[in-house]
Amino acid sequence: MRVILDTHAFLWFIMGDARLSASARGLIEDAQNERLVSAGSLWEIAVKVSIGKLTLTEPFDVIIPRELSQNGIQILPITVAHLSVLCGLPFRHRDPFDRLLIAQAMAENVPLVSADAIVGAYPVSRLW
Repeated sequence: MRVILDTHAFLWFIMGDARLSASARGLIEDAQNERLVSAGSLWEIAVKVSIGKLTLTEPFDVIIPRELSQNGIQILPITVAHLSVLCGLPFRHRDPFDRLLIAQAMAENVPLVSADAIVGAYPVSRLW
C-alpha cells in the first residue's frame, strides 16, 4: 500500500513520540508499504526549525536524510498535477502545508496518515 505521511506523523515517528497511534506506527514500520513524505512536509519542518517553532534532536541536514534512508521513506515531489488539485480545493482547511498534502493524496489517490480529523472534510482516505 502507498501512503503519504502527514508532517506530524513523520516527526512523531522519527522522534518516538507517544502521540503516534499504534496503527499509524504499524503502517510506517511495515516495509511492504510504500511510505512517502512530501517535499512540502520537509519544507514545513525547515520553516518551523528556522523560526524556532520546532526543535529537532539533531541538525535538520543530519536527522532528516538519515531517517528517510534508514526507514525507507521516499520523498514525494510537488508536481503540477498536485498543484492543479490544490487550486480547486475548498477552504475547509486553512493551513497551506496541510492543503498541499491533501491535494497530493487526492492526485496520487493514496491515503494520508494523519491525526488531523479535518482531512475527512475532503475526498481523501485518512488512516490513523
